[in-house]
Amino acid sequence: MCGRLSQYRGIHDFVKALSMPNALVNNAGDQPFELYNAAPTTQLALFHQEGDVLHADRVRWGWRPHWSEEHPMPINARVEKVSHGPFFKAIWPHRAIVAIDNWFEWVYEGGPKKQPYLIRRKDRAPILCAAIGQYPRYEHQPDEHDGFVIITADSKGGMVDVHDRQPVTLNAELAREWLDPATPKERAEQIVLSQGEPAETFEWFKVDQAVGNVHNDGPGLIEPI
Repeated sequence: MCGRLSQYRGIHDFVKALSMPNALVNNAGDQPFELYNAAPTTQLALFHQEGDVLHADRVRWGWRPHWSEEHPMPINARVEKVSHGPFFKAIWPHRAIVAIDNWFEWVYEGGPKKQPYLIRRKDRAPILCAAIGQYPRYEHQPDEHDGFVIITADSKGGMVDVHDRQPVTLNAELAREWLDPATPKERAEQIVLSQGEPAETFEWFKVDQAVGNVHNDGPGLIEPI
């Protein structure tokens, strides 16, 4: 999965997609986020659950353990390794959902530059991506080490032609189970390993090369060409 996505709707649109009646502690704001070309290190809206309470915070996309600060900061975690490797051990129990509108991939099609593609749900609903991270919890204040990574898996179906990896996306029922602190770790691992949404859920199309420049933003970047 390439490092660019859109999160332009507001937090209440994403809560509605989760279908969670829980009380909400909203530290992400009520206005639309209007992020059409979000890159790593962007503060994105992230959901996590404490007890029966859903929390929404703005958290940096990217995380690494304190003992690895000389290495590049990952933005994704491979589902095959995330629950057992040492790198993400500290945050594997801290499950989250990042709701996005779409993500982008680049494909070499013989031209001078790779062609960007936008990938979104066919029904245009928010995409609920499984994530883990370090984020403000209860009375704790935000910390400079806060951050999150999106869990990725091998692409399926025709999406392989666009990129060989994709975020692990969950339907609303599984997203709620993933967020629930009462869900055992073994069940959480099973969810992300084998119960992500199929490729048929999504559609993809070419978009303007302008999305390749992180300084560009705006709704024109998500229009098909």
